[in-house]
Amino acid sequence: MPSPLTGTPQAVALRARIDAVLARVDDAARAAGRDPGEVRLLLATKTQDAATVLAAVAAAPGGRPVLVGENRVQELVAKAPALAPLVADERCEVHLIGHLQRNKVNQALATASCVQTVDSLALATALASRCARDGRVLDVMVQVNVSGEATKAGVAPEDAAGLAHEVAALDGLRLTGFMTIGARSDDAHVRAGFARLRTIRDDVVTGGAPGTADARELSMGMTGDLELAVAEGATIVRVGTAVFGPR
Repeated sequence: MPSPLTGTPQAVALRARIDAVLARVDDAARAAGRDPGEVRLLLATKTQDAATVLAAVAAAPGGRPVLVGENRVQELVAKAPALAPLVADERCEVHLIGHLQRNKVNQALATASCVQTVDSLALATALASRCARDGRVLDVMVQVNVSGEATKAGVAPEDAAGLAHEVAALDGLRLTGFMTIGARSDDAHVRAGFARLRTIRDDVVTGGAPGTADARELSMGMTGDLELAVAEGATIVRVGTAVFGPR
């Protein structure tokens, strides 16, 4: 049954913006010789209120759960009651796409089904311990700082495979792939970073280490660089501004 939010002016505007982003993804995928269906859109909902997030989920095309990405644990907690029915109905999945402190693991895991920003064994161990206590398996990605910029989180590229192997060996976690934030630089530099992450992913998946066979996701690319990311193999693009407007 269609959501009552789908016909509101806000939802109509959101649907138009989502369709425009999906058209960009489709064009980029076809230009790269890829199937557009290989790339999923994640709605990056930082600073958006719960009503706007609900309207965006209602406006997104159906067929698969809508990916919702929260940067801040406090915002995730605040929006959790509104998102819970959609999660229960498998209409959306909530991913944490911002830095996670170990002392906020319990709060994050109350709602998030995937943490894309695992950048240390200590954090992975804390997540695994909580999951073991709850009898659940959590999807995680290793965040890699391909740009080398000090302002960006993530493990260094040369250490990414080692961390991935350690994470994949932990009970309670399922390594699903890798995540990065593109460099603030020219297109060639940005694309080179995305290509490096793809190489890391390919080496890990084909290396045969236990627990790494499912690590095929590449979460990379945002509003300004999603075409470059899709060209280099992105399977998830995280878009906020192009859908919700400037923060």
